[in-house]
Amino acid sequence: MSISRRTILQGATAAATIGTFSIARAQTPEFTYKYANNLPVSHPMNLRATEAMEKIKAETNGRVVIQIFPNNQLGSDTDMLNQVRSGGVEFFTLSPLILSTLVPNASVSGIGFAFPNYDAVWKAMDGELGAYVRGQIAKANLHVMDKIWDNGFRQMTSSKGPIASPADLKGFKIRVPVSPLWTSMFKAFDSAPASINFAEVYTALQTKIVDGQENPLAIIATAKLFEVQKYLSLTNHMWDGFWFLANRRAWERLPQDLRTIVAKNIDAAALLERADVAKLNAGLQAELTSKGMVINETKADDFRAALQKAGFYGEWKGKYGDEAWAILEKAVGGKLA
Repeated sequence: MSISRRTILQGATAAATIGTFSIARAQTPEFTYKYANNLPVSHPMNLRATEAMEKIKAETNGRVVIQIFPNNQLGSDTDMLNQVRSGGVEFFTLSPLILSTLVPNASVSGIGFAFPNYDAVWKAMDGELGAYVRGQIAKANLHVMDKIWDNGFRQMTSSKGPIASPADLKGFKIRVPVSPLWTSMFKAFDSAPASINFAEVYTALQTKIVDGQENPLAIIATAKLFEVQKYLSLTNHMWDGFWFLANRRAWERLPQDLRTIVAKNIDAAALLERADVAKLNAGLQAELTSKGMVINETKADDFRAALQKAGFYGEWKGKYGDEAWAILEKAVGGKLA
């Protein structure tokens, strides 16, 4: 399936297919599980997840049916993290940076201005760094799939003016996800970060509770943040993804043959979603410009130098520990602290 920008941004057909999956009257599924996430139905993650769940149902002969609940239908990120831990939902996709509220070292992949490009990201996350983080997640009594899904390099938006240099972030009221790493980084820039769950972001921008926010282009587009933000600064300040998490008890209830089918299809969908996001990002600058956004580019070196001067990298090296930091620096090909 080739996903066009039009398909992703409209998402109308996806909305009709996400939610419940009907099964033949003669079949009663042995396992009916819920999968919750925070993204709009039109985002590539939900489109590819829908395909995966249909394949899982078919390949298990209807024994496993997984219902998708997108767009924060079951609560905020923190609510849904609690639900997947308790078993209220069986599957949940979450940014490693927000997961760090439970698994502190999960956020090591999101250190500011660490990854230079996508080649470095996938080499790291499909390699040693990803394996290290999955091991940390497993200690929290969650099962995690092998392949991380793409959210993208994050960009900053503002209603006040472009963010061209670190100086523009001084005193800037910016919404950040509920994660210590984000708060720490923007405090290092002398900004005024406010931790707000994604479900409340549009309203917070509309009512000027905050001046700006930061997210990948695909989310800025699909969540229609261009309606409440004028300026888009291409900072690539963090790479972010989604770990596909499962409640361990629910996962282990599945017989091994069913686990194999579920994991195979979810991981295959993750690779397709990565390609979708790359294709989407390639065209989104023009799309967002047509929606009235003013776009500017920035130099990562200036922001990285400001963080080094503020002691940001040294602080987080101390928090993550030498092992995690060495794996990160090896992955990005250079010293950060």
